[in-house]
Amino acid sequence: MPDTENLTAKALWEKYARSATQDTKDEIVLHYLSLVKRIVYRLMPTFEGYSNFDDLLSCGILGLIDAINKFDYSRGVLFEKYATVRIRGEILDHMRKQDWAPTSLRRKIQAINSAFSELENKLSREPADSEVAEHLGMDDADMQKIMSKMHMFNVMHFEELLMGEGSGIQAVRDTGETPEESYENKELKQLLANMIDDLPERERHIVTLYYYEELTLKEIADVLGVSESRASQIHSKVIVKLKTGLEALMNS
Repeated sequence: MPDTENLTAKALWEKYARSATQDTKDEIVLHYLSLVKRIVYRLMPTFEGYSNFDDLLSCGILGLIDAINKFDYSRGVLFEKYATVRIRGEILDHMRKQDWAPTSLRRKIQAINSAFSELENKLSREPADSEVAEHLGMDDADMQKIMSKMHMFNVMHFEELLMGEGSGIQAVRDTGETPEESYENKELKQLLANMIDDLPERERHIVTLYYYEELTLKEIADVLGVSESRASQIHSKVIVKLKTGLEALMNS
């Protein structure tokens, strides 16, 4: 096994630039394996009922290898940031293919998302869960059960909207992006930043903790003094709000 302990990331990339051998690539993979594990640990709570860590780790490693293959060290882009996009994308793409929710549940989640947006426009404020349930003719208890399963669905669809193939809010596009794509990416980020700034304090806090500080939902729940399921519900609502706003701006 290659020894990466005595090689810094910079030295590894310089070595790879001089000679892109499989051995050097393996050293880079080993060096960044902790990054993959950290991302998997952070995403696992999102996928309720899915507990195959090794499966997601394998997907994450594939994303890491893809990032190494496509990364241009000479451009001065931070590899960890670039790789995070690829790793998250590979994991989320894998989870989209899993039959994690029956069609009936997906329809109910979409109905709740639509009702939330419709009522928010009508009331000019965020609707309460009970108002959404009443609007849909749904029992409060059933509503809460579905809300507990909404987080994974909304996270994946929100990230699809942001980057097309699944990634994080902080993501950068492929280093081969055109000037037009670069401009669109910056414009999208600015729109999103403005929307986040306009969120109520607690919602803005959750976005900051989850996407920028990279805390898990459990850690966020501890910070807010709420249950993990409640933190998941609040985060899911914020995602719906941002997704609805972005779609409206992009289609205007």
